[in-house]
Amino acid sequence: MTKSKKLTALKVEKIKEPGYYRDVDSRNLYLQVAPAEHGGVVRSWIYRFVSPVTGKPRWMGLGPVHAIKLAKARELSRAAREAVKLGTDPIENRRADLLARKVEAAKRITFGKCAADYIAEHQAGWKNEKHVYQWKATFEGKSAATASINALPVSAIDTALVLKTLRPIWKEKPETASRVRGRIERVLAWATVSGYRQGENPARWRGHLGEMLPAKSKIHNVIHHKALPYAELPTFIGETAQSRQCVGACTRIFNFNGDADE
Repeated sequence: MTKSKKLTALKVEKIKEPGYYRDVDSRNLYLQVAPAEHGGVVRSWIYRFVSPVTGKPRWMGLGPVHAIKLAKARELSRAAREAVKLGTDPIENRRADLLARKVEAAKRITFGKCAADYIAEHQAGWKNEKHVYQWKATFEGKSAATASINALPVSAIDTALVLKTLRPIWKEKPETASRVRGRIERVLAWATVSGYRQGENPARWRGHLGEMLPAKSKIHNVIHHKALPYAELPTFIGETAQSRQCVGACTRIFNFNGDADE
């Protein structure tokens, strides 16, 4: 049911009969009164117009009465009417503005925040506490490998910044540096999927960093210990098991015999 009324702030608060009440002092502004879920009524403002884009009638919500008073509702309806006169759809304009604000907010999300969120979302699936500790150590604190980029917007992280993070440790600690690179790559991938950044992942290895940094295998010479002669194995186990430096797990490993009860 639609009625036309000369609305005042006091009348708006007193109307309890469900329906649509057109404000005669503001073209196409309506007060919507609807039954509330737990009794009583809820009141809200609606602007009705014909979209110049689609040619179809549309109803644009302007907000609840408790937050948007009559004067403000009239102001909002005038702005929407001006948009229609200019040939635009005020609902689509509002959606575009909201999207733009979200994009701007995303640009302010830091790399450190993304790393923390990534860990929070994934650590439940990491059964090894040491693994969780290593991930946090990579990104948290002043001594973290990524300390120089943690406060920067994740959208600003590029190849140069990734290299700035990796180069100081790449040759001295290639194993650690390789893991750090992989973790940075995963955090940046998460940020991209989350809508916080766009484009290629600057921490990817193949066809990218692999062309700028030497492979880990080229700079990390693994020196293997000589194998212990089999005949000396019982003596080694006995002496090691009695050593003060061999505790807990070490002793259990040497005592393992494959029985189900062990």
